[in-house]
Formats: sequence, structure tokens, C-alpha cells
Amino acid sequence: MYWILIIAIMGASGLVSWRLKSKFEEYSKMHLQNNMSGAEIAEKMLADHGIRDVRVISTPGRLTDHYNPADKTVNLSEAVYNQRNAAAAAVAAHECGHAVQHATAYGWLQMRSTLVPVVNVASSLVQWILIAGILMVRTFPQLLLIGIVIFALTTLFSFITLPVEYDASNRALAWLENKHMVTPREHDAAKDALKWAARTYVVAAIGSLATLLYYISIYNNRR
Repeated sequence: MYWILIIAIMGASGLVSWRLKSKFEEYSKMHLQNNMSGAEIAEKMLADHGIRDVRVISTPGRLTDHYNPADKTVNLSEAVYNQRNAAAAAVAAHECGHAVQHATAYGWLQMRSTLVPVVNVASSLVQWILIAGILMVRTFPQLLLIGIVIFALTTLFSFITLPVEYDASNRALAWLENKHMVTPREHDAAKDALKWAARTYVVAAIGSLATLLYYISIYNNRR
């Protein structure tokens, strides 16, 4: 049953990833009537929220967009930074949504940021602890239990990420609409693109939970 579930989750992940890329490709062809680039959209959203200490910069790659609370930068992929379409507007506004969360001390973002250094260390160690724990499950089951606790932290992180991402999208879409930055058609495109982006986090969280339950079942059945 576990492998059936894993295959189903992998299939869902592949489908969501494919739909996300196809949606962004589709909406990248929808030129904004206001003719603003992703960078200009981001800078205006920050200014409208009174945020003056966050920089908007370009970062290499595709779909590499993110907000870094450590150095207060909105990092936009090269395409999003320069292009003037509905997909670029959606991504730029979404990442600025995280900057607004940071500026307003949004609770879920603060919790997520607190866990980042812990999860970074845990992610680098947990696979080796779990492998060793499985190999020694009959003689030293405590090692597997330690691995499960560490992996549970990464699973918790995945679920805490969900409200952070959905809230950032909601802030982005509300601003785009309230400030008349996009037409109704462009707004619908931005909403659809962000919906599929959010679903990648949902699938990842479910996959992490399924894997956690699998390791727990191994520990419980060690005898």
C-alpha cells in the first residue's frame, strides 16, 4: 500500500509540475496592458506597502524566484525580472507578498524562518541516519527513532510552508486587483498560475507525510 501511495504521489507531483510549467508558458505570452516588467511590478508593490528597505534583484535560472528575509531581497528569475506579462506579474507580486509578511511580522512566516537553519542541518543528515536506522532496526531501534524525529521536523516545515505560500498569493492578487495593475483577464491568469504553484507545495507536504508514516511503520514493526 505504501508503494502504491508513493507512486500516486509521484504521479501527482509530475502532473502538477507539468501543469505549472505549461501555465507559466501560456501566461508568459499574455502581455500586460500596463507594460510593466516584473521588476517594476515588485518595486511598486513594495512602495505601496511602505517597504523601503527591500531590494529587487535578478537571479539566474527559471522558476528560481524567492524572497530572502535574511538580506531583505526579492529575487526574481531573469525572465520574471525583465518580462512584461501576466506570469511575471503574478510571480513578482507573490514574492513581494512574502516581503509584506516579513514587514508585518506574519506569524507563519516567522515560525518558518525560525525552522530554516534547523531544517537545513536536518536535511543534510536525516537520510544517513534513517538508512543506518533501518539497517540496525532490530539491534538498535533508537537510531531509527532519532531519524524519524528529525524527519518529522522537515515534514512539519513542509506543512508550515503551506499557509505562508497561500497567504503570499492572496496578498499579491488582492494588490494587483485593488491597485488596478492588471485587467480582469490578466488577474484571472495570475490567479490560475499561482494556484498551480501552490499545489506543488501541497503535493510535497503530502509526500513528506507519507514518507514519515512509512518510517514510523518500520519502527513499529521492528519485532
